[in-house]
Amino acid sequence: MKQHQQLAVALCFTWILTLLYGEMFAFWIPSLWSCSWPSSSSSSSSSSTYSSINGAGDYVKVAVLADPQLMDKTSLKLPPKSLALEIAQFYTDLYMRRAFFSSILPFKPDVILFLGDHFDGGPDLSDEEWQESLSRFKHIFGLRNQERYRDIPVYYLSGNHDIGYAAMHSYKPEVIERYEKEFGKRNYKFTVGKVEFIVVDAQTLDGNPKGKLTSETWDFVRNVSADVELFPRVLLTHIPLYRRDWTPCGIHRNSPVVNQRISRTVHGQEIFYQNYITEESSNRLLDLLKPVLVLSGHDHDQCTVTHQSKFGPIKEHTVGTLSWQQGNLYPSFMLLSATSSALLNKSNPDEAVFTHLCFLPKQTHIYIWYLLLFIVTLLALLVWPTSGVNFQCQYSNLVAYSKQLISCSIFKGGTKEKNEDENCEYEMVWDAEGSMHLVKKHVNTITTNSNNKSETAERGNAVMRAAAKKGSSSSSSNQEMEVCMNVEDPMTRVAHRTSKSKTKLIIHRLVWIFRMLTVIAGVNIPLYMMLLFKDWIDQ
Repeated sequence: MKQHQQLAVALCFTWILTLLYGEMFAFWIPSLWSCSWPSSSSSSSSSSTYSSINGAGDYVKVAVLADPQLMDKTSLKLPPKSLALEIAQFYTDLYMRRAFFSSILPFKPDVILFLGDHFDGGPDLSDEEWQESLSRFKHIFGLRNQERYRDIPVYYLSGNHDIGYAAMHSYKPEVIERYEKEFGKRNYKFTVGKVEFIVVDAQTLDGNPKGKLTSETWDFVRNVSADVELFPRVLLTHIPLYRRDWTPCGIHRNSPVVNQRISRTVHGQEIFYQNYITEESSNRLLDLLKPVLVLSGHDHDQCTVTHQSKFGPIKEHTVGTLSWQQGNLYPSFMLLSATSSALLNKSNPDEAVFTHLCFLPKQTHIYIWYLLLFIVTLLALLVWPTSGVNFQCQYSNLVAYSKQLISCSIFKGGTKEKNEDENCEYEMVWDAEGSMHLVKKHVNTITTNSNNKSETAERGNAVMRAAAKKGSSSSSSNQEMEVCMNVEDPMTRVAHRTSKSKTKLIIHRLVWIFRMLTVIAGVNIPLYMMLLFKDWIDQ
């Protein structure tokens, strides 16, 4: 196999492996090696210690997802239906669909839990746009196929990007109505195994105490607290609980810690932005519900903190976003194991729940690797010798041209060491027997005007004179013949040939690079398209 063919095969093979990893294998890693369902260890009640349960046992498996936040016209300030927005939506949706089907579902969860912010500009979308986003949401997570989730319950939390903050509810009540019509109540509870999950609408907790929605949320919390506590409880809130500024978030945090920020309306009654629940509301929730664990979203990055309550320390896990376009280069999800049997040790109810944070592929790093590989491909094609050009021969030709150039220095006005024929004529003489002889005869040099046509040519011209005489009768009719020939300068000739050779070489190289790129693209583009639509088409 020729060298250029070996290069094409090597590059094609490298691209194939890269595409297979970036578009498929990278999403298998969490489910194959880096993640597992947590359960109790023999020595600790900490949720950070775990061992694999891998299937049936004394735990119910819950997959926790946060902040998919589907991109729309409000995300990048791009015109609706523009090509740039459509491309951004497609690749963001495709990433989450791959993550869900290739990284999360292979764990075979018993329950799926969304921690809010299903959409990005939910409150600002028209009914038609909202329905379009809802259709995309169902497609990404396979919710159109009800048969798939017949045995897998799916639960949802409302987020601020779904229904807005409390300030919006008074003049846009239809936002609440369309959300509840599709996703159900905003405040409710459900039981998984022997663990009770309490869902609260965090966007209304700090609203006007006299407002309808805020009153409904706190009435729900009080009713739950009044119930007999049969099982350990997990509090689910989209907005994290209060924490002091610069509180450390643990080893999984990738971005700087976000501090408190709350913005209220002019009258100070309704909130139109907050990144944490107020300290008062947080303490009230913990005191009334007495959870063993708190799960939240909203922050888009991972954070683990411990709150102090009247009943002891309570750990909160803020789960990072599932999307790679929401400011977190390291998207994640959580695997949660909830006990399905009665606790043997009632004094340690937090042993009922164990969590494990799992990370998804870094999509931006994959695209950067694609770009670097493309640059390497171009460089390899530029420097690799082609089959149609012998560079050793080209080098030998250049050396020969140089030698010829040096040898042509005789045309640059130099004189010969010996020139016996200069300024002489030959006369024909017949002897008595009739034989003819040529007799050399010196002549005097006649200086002529510079404008005379018989002037000896300058460098670059050859002048030839010949005279033949027969007897004395021909001596008076000397015939002189002058021939002038223009001779091309050897330096110009060599430069012209070298320039022509270089141009031909460059054209040949460009044609060859285009052919190789065509071959590589012809093999890998169909593979890439197949991988795209394989994951995009409903199964």
